[in-house]
Amino acid sequence: MLLNSGCGLELLTLTPPACIPLAYLIAQCLCVTAVYPTVVNQAQAVKQLLAHRLADSSSQDAKMEWYNLVEGRHDLWQGVSEPYKHMIRAFLVHFQLQILSQANQEFNFHNGSIGNFFFAGARTFFRSLESAVFLFSRVARIPEGSTVMPAICTEEVITLGAELEDGTVIRGQNNISHPDEQQSHSGGPSAVDKSSSYVPLPSPIRRVFYLSREGTGQEHEVSPPPNPHVVADIRKVDAIIYGMGSLYTSICPTLILDGVGEAIAARREIPKLLLLNGSHDRETSCCGSHSGPMRASDVVQAITDALNRRRSRQGIPLRNPPASYVTSLIVPRNGSIEVDHATLELLGVNHVVDVGSSSDSEGRILFDPEELVLAIGQMLHWHGQLAA
Repeated sequence: MLLNSGCGLELLTLTPPACIPLAYLIAQCLCVTAVYPTVVNQAQAVKQLLAHRLADSSSQDAKMEWYNLVEGRHDLWQGVSEPYKHMIRAFLVHFQLQILSQANQEFNFHNGSIGNFFFAGARTFFRSLESAVFLFSRVARIPEGSTVMPAICTEEVITLGAELEDGTVIRGQNNISHPDEQQSHSGGPSAVDKSSSYVPLPSPIRRVFYLSREGTGQEHEVSPPPNPHVVADIRKVDAIIYGMGSLYTSICPTLILDGVGEAIAARREIPKLLLLNGSHDRETSCCGSHSGPMRASDVVQAITDALNRRRSRQGIPLRNPPASYVTSLIVPRNGSIEVDHATLELLGVNHVVDVGSSSDSEGRILFDPEELVLAIGQMLHWHGQLAA
């Protein structure tokens, strides 16, 4: 089981009641990468389409690109068969109709994700989060035997909040991970900036939690129940893998739910692998326990605190040690996050594997996909989970 998530701030307000943070547990990591060799060309075209972000030069340029795409004239449709194209377009058009129905709200397409828009269109059409996840996984050609599940299923509109060490509360995933400076000064709609540059946080993140629809402070904290299918699957999987992604807005939100920590800690016999990011982002650029950015041991501790619900204002916290949640660490070679082996050993994480890497156009270190798959397979075999 791979634990990860993704979310969209504007989609939350546009498509209630349940277009929520953690819209899909692992879809953002897997859905746009899985392909079958026999249909590789079309699968690659669909992957490119769903992974595409609209123009970031201006809101107007993004809107024009969106119209070209919805009308079927965009170059991204090349390689997508007509039946596939009509089906995907139908949900993009439905999403556009939802935008037009919100006459009192302006929607900013700037740098918007086509995959997120498709998912939101399916969500509002089916009025079912799980049905939308099922459709998305089929369109993205997730291999048979793989299951994508939302971490939470609720009819309430909720959003993500972060409490900083200085007591400040930040509302909304975008504002936590990549705030738009123009929006913060103008009060206009927010754009998403996923570049490697970021405005530093005023203080390290202490914890993340869920807020009610109108909530802006800790007094509005809510505790949505986890998807029971997620907890049930944790009890029978062969391994737990914490995927790459933003620590506090992609990983921890799936872990703070009641019952998740208990379920993972109870599986003492299985490997629990943490894939360490290759580069720092806004969320890990500072640390509450020491000066400078977070180290590998700090990431392990943050995951432990989330699963233990250590700083939650609701419920009873757990007291499980880090080794109950993370048994091994997989690290991309030449990554910028310091791997402090001595401290990791004190936490009970004694197995660290170095994996080949590459860098993207902005110099961020990424895992080499083939080497990562091989390393995970070897580690599972080492734990006795796979046949020789």
